[in-house]
Amino acid sequence: MKTSHIIGLVVIAIAIAIIVSTFDNASNYVSFKEAKSLSVDGNDNNIHVVGTLPKDAQGNNDPNSIIYNPTVDPNTTYLLLADEEGTTEKVALLKPRPTDIEKSEKIVVIGRYQNGTFVAKDILMKCPSKYNENQLEE
Repeated sequence: MKTSHIIGLVVIAIAIAIIVSTFDNASNYVSFKEAKSLSVDGNDNNIHVVGTLPKDAQGNNDPNSIIYNPTVDPNTTYLLLADEEGTTEKVALLKPRPTDIEKSEKIVVIGRYQNGTFVAKDILMKCPSKYNENQLEE
């Protein structure tokens, strides 16, 4: 075999190994119930849960759904998050309070259950679009 063929096969093998290893990090969005059952099964991978902040009767965000006290712990924010099935859970976000979190349409927390609490190490927020279908903001 030529040296160029061997190098080509090695490059292809490395590419396949990289692709296979990224599948392990891919995650679907699950509910809190599924996340809890995954943690009971011993799954230590990060889990993605998508949800929203609970609303009050007027449709506004519940002011008690975000608890952040920087004098006590500046690196932890507690959220009440309702998943797409309607289950509301307390989430411990291991980051300071994200800016404009109350304006987010959807929130994705990435973490896992530890001692009965969902502990998120990262958060993704879907902010509302500044453009509406038939209306432009001035």
